[in-house]
This record gives sequence, C-alpha cells and structure tokens, in this order.
Amino acid sequence: MTDIKFAAIGINHSHIYGQVECLKRAGAQFVAFHAVEDDLAAAFAEKFPEARRVAEAREILEDPSIAVITTAAIPADRAAISIAAMRHGKDVLSDKPGMTTFAQLAEIKKVQAETGRIYSVIYSEHFEVRATVEAGNLIAQGAIGQVINTVGLGPHAIRNNQRPDWFFERARYGGILCDIGSHQFEQFLFFSGAMDAEISSASVANRAHPDRPGLQDVGDVHMKTATTSGYVRVDWFTPAGLPTWGDGRLTILGTEGYIELRKYIDIAGHPGENHLFIVNQDGPRHIDCSNVDLPFGRQFLDDVRNRTETAMPQERCFNAMKLALTAQEMAERGTEWAQ
Repeated sequence: MTDIKFAAIGINHSHIYGQVECLKRAGAQFVAFHAVEDDLAAAFAEKFPEARRVAEAREILEDPSIAVITTAAIPADRAAISIAAMRHGKDVLSDKPGMTTFAQLAEIKKVQAETGRIYSVIYSEHFEVRATVEAGNLIAQGAIGQVINTVGLGPHAIRNNQRPDWFFERARYGGILCDIGSHQFEQFLFFSGAMDAEISSASVANRAHPDRPGLQDVGDVHMKTATTSGYVRVDWFTPAGLPTWGDGRLTILGTEGYIELRKYIDIAGHPGENHLFIVNQDGPRHIDCSNVDLPFGRQFLDDVRNRTETAMPQERCFNAMKLALTAQEMAERGTEWAQ
C-alpha cells in the first residue's frame, strides 16, 4: 500500500538511509526531503531520486498530503524538528537519540500528549537487526524461560577523518550513553518485558582521544527492573582490522537457557551477519537469522493508519531515552562534561 506519504527533514546521520528504506519496504511513498548541506543532499538525492529536495522545511510541514516525518538531523536538533512535525499534524520517526536533554524530552512528551501524534525512535540495533528480532520471537515462545539478565556490548568504529565536527561536540551529539547507548536501553526494556527501569551506576570517559576533548570514547551502565538486571558497554574502539564497523553483541540470560547474538560479525566463525546462538534443554545451536522478517516498518505504518501502538509502545520509546539521559547525567557528575 502506498497510501502513506513521508518526507525527511535533516539527513546528517547516515541512519537516514535505513529509515527511508524501512518505510519504503513497508509500502510508504517517499516524496520530499529538506537538507541544508549540499554535499549530503546530492548523495541522498542520487539514492532516492523519487523525493524532491525542498528549500525550506516548512514546505514539508505545511503539506497536508505528507503524514510522516523522519529525521536524522544532528542529534541536538532532532527534538525541534519532531515537535514542529507533530504540531503540524505529522507522525514522527526519529533516528536515535531522539533528543539530547531532559528539557527536550519533556517538551516532546508534552506536545505528543497534546497532539495525539505518534512519536517513535527507530532503535535500529533492535528493529533493523534480524537476529535481535528473532531473539524476541524465541523468548516469546519460552525458549529460555524468564529473562533475568542482559549484557549489551555496542562497540563502534570512530574513523575520525570521516566524522563531521558535530560528532565530537558533547552538546550536539548528547554524550555516548545518550547517543549510541540509547539502543541498549530500549533493548533492555524490551527483553525485560518492562516499561521502565532504574540506573544503578554509570560512567563515561575519554581514554584515547585527548585531541577531541568533547568526545566520550567509552561508557558503561548497570541497571535493573524488579525482575531483571543488565549491563551495557559502548565504545569507539573497534580495531582497524575488523571488517565491519562494530562487533555488536547481546547476551540474554533466562531461567532455562541463554541466547547470544553476534549481530554484525561472528569473528573467526560463521560468515555474514545476524548470528544467534542459543543454549537450552535441547543443547547448543546456531541460528542464521538472515531471512528473519523485520516487522517494525509495517507495524509503524499500521499504527499511523489505525492510531495504535503495535511497533513500539509510546511509553517504552520515551523511557528508553529517559534512561539514556539519566545514565548520561549520572556518568558526567564531577567530570569536565558536567553541565
């Protein structure tokens, strides 16, 4: 179905390509985009020639035929775009992090409640990773019993010469736990079957990039719910020799077994991506998840049509970012990044 038209405002992070593809796969029609950077816009337009580039964001916001706005602007700018979209009657699909401050989160929640629009963040390490989706399917079937602990590792490749200046400015990217850590908080809530959690401890540091004082190159968090506990480590220390941007891993411990995901590479093991290893009463086995269905885009568009919350509950969307911001604030106390 192509009854839903969407547009993009802000294409600074390359995640925007995945966001557009996600909505297109689900049947939405990509009609327009706004970007102030000519170099980014040229590459984007070449990839998506069906979408016209508009000079002003208001051309998109004031177009009543456009139902959804997606954004991967500079993180600190995403909240304002999302708020404007909702106030113009649009639903929103944002890159993570959806916002970089508690004030932005509060304003987005306020406007979402006032307008009744859908505000969603595409936590791609969950919704766009087939192995993560399959882990959710298996756990729902009782494959490892009741989840009691998760360990999420989110290493990334820094590639300094390929990163724009905003990437190294704390106020613009939001800090490492707010930014790449936000994926992990959403997954912890999802696999815990919880809407909220408590941050027990958090830390951030710049261990190896003194020339970039705004950068946080490593961070970690302990958190818990009434029935689960979790640990997260995120960093920018992917070695140059790894043939992908990061060896993302997630281990989920249940009362009757455990699952380990090797999302992007199984080092010195199986080729390709989306590897799931499960150990339970049936023994250990490897599952190739490369053909697992990704339902998020379809569910999101169905939510737009039906005003439902099947892709992701609104509360979990907000609370994943609340946890990220809470951990970021806790980690920065007494450091040079403390605001």
